[in-house]
Amino acid sequence: MPTPSVVLATAGYDHTVRFWEATRGVCYRTLQYADSQVNRLEITPDKRYLAAAGNPHVRLYEVNASNPQPVTSYDGHTGNVTAVGFEPRGSWMYTGSEDGTVKIWDLRAGGYQREYESRGAVTSVVLHPNGTELMSADQNGNIRVWDLTANACSCELVPEVGTAVQSLTVAGDGSLVVAGNSKGTCYVWKLQPGSKTTAQFEPLHRLNAHNGSYVLKCLISPDCRLLATTSSDKTIKLWNLDGFKLERVLEGHQRWVWDCVFSVDAAYLVTASSDTTARLWDCSTGEAIRVYSGHHKAVVCCALNDSAVSDAVEAETDINSP
Repeated sequence: MPTPSVVLATAGYDHTVRFWEATRGVCYRTLQYADSQVNRLEITPDKRYLAAAGNPHVRLYEVNASNPQPVTSYDGHTGNVTAVGFEPRGSWMYTGSEDGTVKIWDLRAGGYQREYESRGAVTSVVLHPNGTELMSADQNGNIRVWDLTANACSCELVPEVGTAVQSLTVAGDGSLVVAGNSKGTCYVWKLQPGSKTTAQFEPLHRLNAHNGSYVLKCLISPDCRLLATTSSDKTIKLWNLDGFKLERVLEGHQRWVWDCVFSVDAAYLVTASSDTTARLWDCSTGEAIRVYSGHHKAVVCCALNDSAVSDAVEAETDINSP
């Protein structure tokens, strides 16, 4: 069976993962995740597998199969897994957890290969485009850079003492890092594009994105033009990174908006909300063009992969190959 060109999945507190026909808004497959709620979803670069992060496990499911069982379970965290992602070739996975650790997992091996102690409940982890550094944020308000070559923390930032950083995002060209916190503020730092270390963060802007409300997710678009912020104030805001002007306010969700993901061309945004729905938005008009309804409780995570897949990536990410 061919892998679908667009993979869209949502999950949350009803213990299910749902796959959707993105353009029609129809759910075509539902997986039961019996252990816990699902906190985060991520699709492998080759679109063959979906990682679902719960409490305290990460399960890996086949995207294009009828098998309802996970093909692999990653056990090692002792608390809610709040972050999950893959390196671009899909050979390893990184996770962060409320147990205070960031872990790296070889998808073809058992257990985790590396562990970094954050000394605070981890809320977000992102991989720098250089592929050699992870950045993590925690509920104590700390941001740390983990140098994977030196296998150590190379930098620590505290944008606002005692204020939890809820979300981190790094531009695809490595030029910017944005952190959103629980007071509605986004801090923006400039990085040296192409540099091998992010130890030098240059403060660029302080954005009052959602005054007095939580920033639950911040995400830089693939074309590095927009910053999306989702909030407990029920809105999503799109900011132009050239001057940090507000371009659009996306309104329609009835409760907190927990997660978002851009299409590869940055023309569309998918969001997940406590109102039990996910929505597909046209970024140019601010209109919701699809509502994905079917979950029975809060939807707190979504994953979308509509990018082209190269043969090299497909070969690299086959976890069943020797």
